[in-house]
Parts: sequence; C-alpha cells; structure tokens
Amino acid sequence: MTVRRTLASFAMAALAAPAAAQGLLEVYRDAKQYDAQYAAARHAFAAALEKLPQGRALLLPTLGLSANRTETRIDSEPRAGSAAVPFVRDVRAWGYTLSFSQPLYRPQNVVQRDQAEYQVKQAEAQFAQASQDLILRVAQAYFDVLAAQDTLALVQAQKAAIAEQLAQAKRNFEVGTATITDTHEAQARFDLAAAQEIAAQNDLETKRRALQSITGKEYATLKPLRAQLKLSPPDPPQMQSWVELAEKQSYGVLAQQAAAEIARLETRRSAAAHYPTLDLVASYGYTSQTASAISPAGTNVTTGSLGLQLALPLYAGGSLSSREREAAANYERAKQELENARRAAALAARQTYLAVLNGIAQVSALEQALVSSQTALESNKLGYEVGVRINIDVLNAQQQVFATRRDLALARYNTITAHLRLKSAAGALREEDLEEVNRALEP
Repeated sequence: MTVRRTLASFAMAALAAPAAAQGLLEVYRDAKQYDAQYAAARHAFAAALEKLPQGRALLLPTLGLSANRTETRIDSEPRAGSAAVPFVRDVRAWGYTLSFSQPLYRPQNVVQRDQAEYQVKQAEAQFAQASQDLILRVAQAYFDVLAAQDTLALVQAQKAAIAEQLAQAKRNFEVGTATITDTHEAQARFDLAAAQEIAAQNDLETKRRALQSITGKEYATLKPLRAQLKLSPPDPPQMQSWVELAEKQSYGVLAQQAAAEIARLETRRSAAAHYPTLDLVASYGYTSQTASAISPAGTNVTTGSLGLQLALPLYAGGSLSSREREAAANYERAKQELENARRAAALAARQTYLAVLNGIAQVSALEQALVSSQTALESNKLGYEVGVRINIDVLNAQQQVFATRRDLALARYNTITAHLRLKSAAGALREEDLEEVNRALEP
C-alpha cells in the first residue's frame, strides 16, 4: 500500500509540475522536422541532385537486350492447274539481339552534361535559401508569440492599475474630495482596457496557432528575452560591406547566376543541333526457326556487327534555327534577371541594415522614455493625492507607461529579426546565428 501511495504521489507531482519553457533553438529543430515548405525544398534538392548522373549518362555507353518468340501456322493450298503441292506447317521462331552504342561525337550531350552541373548548383542555392527562410519564419513566429504575450500581460497590468484608480476615484467621490467625472473617466478607461484584453487574448491565440503550423507542436511557455539584453550593431559596421556581400553571395543571386549559365549553355546546345553525330555501334544476335514458307527445314542464324554510325541533320523545317533564336532570347532574359537579383539583394541589405541601426537607436530611446514615463506617473499620482492633478492625468500617465513598455518590447524583437534578415540578405545566415539569439533568452 505504501509503494502504491508513493507512486501515486510521484504521478500527481509530475502532472502538477509546469512544462519546461521551450527556447528558440528547440522550436527551430521541431520546425525542421515538421515544416512542409522546408520538406518540399529538401525533396526538390534531392531530385535536382539526380540531374548530375543523368547528364553524365549521356556520354556513357548504352547496352540493350531484346528477345522475341513467334508461332506461325502456314496452310498452303495451290490454285487449280498449279504443280505445287499443298502443305501445312507450324513455324516456331525465337531469337535475341544484344545491342551496344557508345557516343563518340555528340556536342549536344556534352553541353547538356555541363548544364546538369549548373542545375545542381542552382538547386543548392535554392535549398540554402529555403533553409534561411525557415530560420526567419521560425524566429518571426517565435517573437510574434512573445510580443503577443507581452501585450496581453501589459493590458492586464494596465487594467489592474485602472481598477485601483477607479476604486480610489469612487472613494474620493464618496467623501466629497472628487467629482463624479473622475469616476466616469476611470470607468471608461477600465471598460476600454477590458476590450483591449479580449483583443490581446485573441491575438495571442492566433500567433500561437501560426507557430504551431510551422512546428506541429503547441508550447505552454516560451523563453522570453533577457531583461537587460544589449543589442549589438552589425559586424562589419559599414553598409557597403553588407551590400557587396549580398551582391556576391546572396542565395537569390547565386541561384540566378546558375540559371544564367544554364541559359548560356542552352544557346550552345541549340547551335550544336546543326553538327553531325558519330556513334560506335555493335550488335550480336541469334535466331532459331523450325521451318518457313519456302523450306521445310529449320535454321539457326547467328549475326554480329561492329561499325560507326554518322548522322548529319540537313533540314528540319527551320525548327533548329528557331530554337537557336529562342535560346538566345532566353539567355538575354536570364542576364537581366541576374542583374535584377543583384539589385534586389543590394536593396534588401540596405533596408535591413538601416532597420537594425534604427532599431538599436529606438530601443535606447524607448528605454529612456520608459524611465521618464514612470517618473511622470509617480509625479501625477502624488499630485492627484495632494489635489494639484486630476484623475485623467493619472490615467494618461499610466497609459503612457504601458504603451512605452509595449513599444520597447516590440522594438527589441523587431531589431533581432532585422539582424537575422540582414544576414539572410547577405547569404550568411546559419543555424549558429539562431543559437546566438537563443543564448539571449532567459534560462
């Protein structure tokens, strides 16, 4: 009985214990296993890797085996006056052929093999971009939940503070030291806070569901940012350095570079369609037949051949020249798309760099504003008690404090995600960067 009670006590304690808070890195690993968008990119990359052996196979020999078996019944009835003798024969034949072919000169196949290498490079860049996008989506969803939690907590704290102010206004009205207007103003603010609390709860639930759609899990609690976190500026500190990195190694640029090379090689492949092709061909076959229409005796035939096969396209209705022009136009388009990708990467680097700097400055300003707002609130409360301030002054000061706290939390989250986006724009975002952010969370 004692053992059962002990086990039951442990079970109840385990159920009562709060779930451990999850950090950003744990959430990211859950998303890596669950997110359908990332899984699709991973499978697309695995499929693209097969382009390389397919391209190499165009230059390697091919070997094929074919076999056949037939049964034929011959019933011969000569016409009247013919000297031929009528007969009936059942003819059975079977055989096989082994064929071999080795391309000796096929310039189109060589170009297509080179295209396969760039197709793999393009897929590598696209998958790397998908990996970066997953990091950004997880971080954004994670901090969206934290921001919604902060907003709800601040609205609830503001509601509690207003409730105290409302109670005080009612007491002052009862003893005749305040008018009914103070009570009405506090009641209006309390009702507004109640409505804001409902909206904040709904927003928090929405943000949690958005995070769940990426990770497939619900989290009871998430680790918040450290209270005294100091945000660091970009390294390197110069904007132009980030722009140059983005133009050179952004995954969008790398993928488009590969696409441009594929288009350039396509112009060569289309031109090579006018060239002759030369193959080494060989075959070996065996045929056995019991009888035929002209001979009642069976035969066994073995054949073997070895030779060169030359093919030269002479005229194809103008389609080869048309494909050349099409490939040339597509190459020009790909070059312009590459230039557009470089410009877009440079613009993204500039925008996110400024977002990080502005975010750091905004956090610093809001921290100072929070100190000033709290001081102003204390002054208004003291002034209300001695009669030099009215109730609306205290309510406005309270609202200012809570709004500043909310804006400060949002500024911190936005600055951190902007820093991650800056690294992504430069093609430098890695899982290690997420680990660094994770270390900035409360243990």
